[in-house]
Amino acid sequence: MLLKNGLVLHGENFELVRADIYVEGNVISEIGRNISPNADIVIDVNNSLVIPAFINAHTHSPMVLLRGLAEDVPLMEWLEKYIWPNEKKLTRKEIYWGALLALIEMARSGTGTFIDMYFHMEEVAKATLEVGLRGFLGYGMIDLSDEEKRRIEFRETEKFKKYVEKVNSPLINFILAPHAPYTCSPECLKWVATKMKEWDSLVTIHLSETRSEVEQIKERYGKSPVELLAEVGLLNSRVIAAHGVWLSDNDIKLLSEGGVTIVHCPASNMKLGSGIIRLRDLLDNKVNVALGTDGAASNNTLDMLREMRLASLLQKVHALDPAIIKSSEILRMATLNGAKALKLKGGVIKEGYLADIAVIPLRRANLLPLHDPLSSIIFSAKMGDVETLIVNGNIILLDGEFQTVDEDKVIDKFLGVIGL
Repeated sequence: MLLKNGLVLHGENFELVRADIYVEGNVISEIGRNISPNADIVIDVNNSLVIPAFINAHTHSPMVLLRGLAEDVPLMEWLEKYIWPNEKKLTRKEIYWGALLALIEMARSGTGTFIDMYFHMEEVAKATLEVGLRGFLGYGMIDLSDEEKRRIEFRETEKFKKYVEKVNSPLINFILAPHAPYTCSPECLKWVATKMKEWDSLVTIHLSETRSEVEQIKERYGKSPVELLAEVGLLNSRVIAAHGVWLSDNDIKLLSEGGVTIVHCPASNMKLGSGIIRLRDLLDNKVNVALGTDGAASNNTLDMLREMRLASLLQKVHALDPAIIKSSEILRMATLNGAKALKLKGGVIKEGYLADIAVIPLRRANLLPLHDPLSSIIFSAKMGDVETLIVNGNIILLDGEFQTVDEDKVIDKFLGVIGL
């Protein structure tokens, strides 16, 4: 595949260059001017920004089914009164369709890879293969200190791991997914730590999302959620922890020393009134920070373009300092830092790296003039501006049209639900 004459954000420093990109298999093999190898597919990307596809490092894709269900309530009330009771009613078939709708939305905002935690994850895997994105998928474990339920959660996790192994696709990756320290007992978390080593698996978990969560864990165990994870063996570079809003100086020190990734979810944290992450402190202490949307029930979109904008603006207004965070740091959170967390050779347009590429045509009033490409991406671009998306060397979107999934069929399915 050859992408011709694009404005490419090249390398780790996102340098804007006019170049062609030659893709062989699932890897970028050459970047330069006037490349002329024999290519099966040639795509003209003239007058377009060619950027790394985004990595949504924390979401719950089927929760699009609950979008707009509960508004203007705090996290625990939101979970206990609205989300958990309705989730109990969801069928496998509904989760499959919800995941399809979510992945279509993610693709249209340039996401190529995502981390997902939910249940009936086989259905999410089927939807992921159908759309063609790369998923790191985990069964969300919740034992609530109940021994019988804990055994069930272990079995479900092992069952899903075997399913992923049977699928044997580079697009479907297993990840351990204990829900949170307040919903998983220390026994559950220790089992996860053991299996993490035994299976050489990554781990995704919610961590220190709200002040009340931290207070609850301190009252129950006499330590912070971060200190609890250290005690059970879950504070290392395999761990990808979502939120990290309420962190002490010692927590940040422990996260940095352990090599843990924190996933910032600004829209969800703002909408649920959870708080504002200490982003500058985390970055200055060399903590790897990625970016995620969380689920559409608390966001209410899966748009990584909007998430980058919110991440930047929130820090500026909170610190009363427009220079508190650089655009390059925000874009790195949405690309390179996510790839680092997932141990992927990706998140950047560079020779030898995964061919995960998004193309944004500049023939749009909201993107011109192009004084600064990073500014245009983070502060001006919006859902739908991505017209071509390539994941693992395969074309998912081309000139705004899906080449994989039947988008109209999925949209019609949901229009039918509301009687239109």
